Amino acid sequence: MENGAAYSPTTEEDPGPARGPRSGLAAYFFLGRLPWLWRVLKGLQLLLSLLAFICEEVVSQCTLCGGLYFFEFVSCSAFLLSLLILIVYCTPVYDMVDTTEVKASDFYIALGTGFVFLLASIIFVTTHDRTSAEVAAIVFGFTASFMFLLDFLAMFIEKLQESRLRKPENTTRAEALTEPLNA
Repeated sequence: MENGAAYSPTTEEDPGPARGPRSGLAAYFFLGRLPWLWRVLKGLQLLLSLLAFICEEVVSQCTLCGGLYFFEFVSCSAFLLSLLILIVYCTPVYDMVDTTEVKASDFYIALGTGFVFLLASIIFVTTHDRTSAEVAAIVFGFTASFMFLLDFLAMFIEKLQESRLRKPENTTRAEALTEPLNA
């Protein structure tokens, strides 16, 4: 034991992959499930809705506050929903749930959020007091709503292309019944 032999079996020279640069929560975050277009759109949705919410929160006083409050609710909700969808896509949660349900949820969340965010931005434009924070929030709100709607449009086009690929060839029912199965 004088030569240190007692300590050599428990000494770990190589820390292994769990202690490398992608350890902890970063090891569970994976952007590879999303194509680059969706990564950009989801990132812009998240960033722009957060910026719209922050700029709206900076507003200290308002004369017609209904539009401001509605915009506040919608921008915060849009941020949280886009964060939730991004978390589901980029973590092991995606493997635990039905992928068609995730994509369907994303499809309808993008559509609903885009239209409601656009509506909130239009209402806020009509009721704002023309301060710089309100104008910035409106610009970020309109841009974020267009990102949500662009995401919806891209998913809709992808669904159309998938449905065209899955459609069987045009054969009449009589032709299908008279053809042998092994032909």
